[in-house]
Amino acid sequence: MAYTAADVKNLRERTGAGMMDCKKALDEAGGDIEVAVDALRAKGLAAVAKKSSRTAAEGLVGIAVSGTRGVAVEVNSETDFVAKNEQFQDFVRKTTEVALGLVADDIDALKAADYPDGGTVTDKLTNNVATIGENQQVRRMKTVSVSSGLVVPYMHNAAAPNMGKIGVLVALESEAGADVLEPLGKQIAMHIAAAFPQALNADGLDPEMIARERKIAAEKAAESGKPAEVQAKMVDGAIAKFAKDNALLSQLFVMDNKTPVAQVVEAAGKAAGTKIALVDYVRFQLGEGIEKEATDFAAEVAAAAGIK
Repeated sequence: MAYTAADVKNLRERTGAGMMDCKKALDEAGGDIEVAVDALRAKGLAAVAKKSSRTAAEGLVGIAVSGTRGVAVEVNSETDFVAKNEQFQDFVRKTTEVALGLVADDIDALKAADYPDGGTVTDKLTNNVATIGENQQVRRMKTVSVSSGLVVPYMHNAAAPNMGKIGVLVALESEAGADVLEPLGKQIAMHIAAAFPQALNADGLDPEMIARERKIAAEKAAESGKPAEVQAKMVDGAIAKFAKDNALLSQLFVMDNKTPVAQVVEAAGKAAGTKIALVDYVRFQLGEGIEKEATDFAAEVAAAAGIK
């Protein structure tokens, strides 16, 4: 069965494969487009499976907000070059919008959700891996919301609108207007991006983190040679300082380095004539917690090029 240039174009549009791959598939399929589609899908999925073993620690954080609700999503790639790719950026943007419509922070539900261009988020991701040529992962998401007030977004080191390296959302519960909450939220978001709080308040700090800090503080106190009761007070003091420095509401506001964030919010409420409460936040930094391996894509490219 013969085929035409239009058939090649059609196959490329349907599969996202390269022109030469499409021509080869049509040759092997005797010009039957449906057989060629299946063959390319099989090859593409095999390629995706191979790429999925490679570390993806680059990419983009996307944020989306609709009034009283906001979401942050991290999508990873192997190299920073892909983060500048329009196809990848479009995927991050649309996937973040899909996440905004979900009822819970369920990454599996996000992957299974309908994608605006058809299929599911996973289907589109699989196609992107096959066509872009790098492993990519939808890694995590977090939603914040308020019953009344505003969720304020901020993107640090933006690569495109609402996409970048550090995405922050600030949830402010209040009857105050956007003219009050937006500038306040923006300043707090900038603080969060810079100060890297570990929790909203001391009660929210990770117990394992506190236990680790307590052990370190105890070892330091023991080295002092002071009586046990004094050492105990030293440890308690160290933990109290750690909690103060790492809980958002007790951190010193980076804008003046002297006022706790909680007092900044309280003062803004008094000035507005209505209470303002900072009830939640999100801070997603690209690649945090991901261990990069020696077999990263850049190393593979260097090896293939004979660069040592």
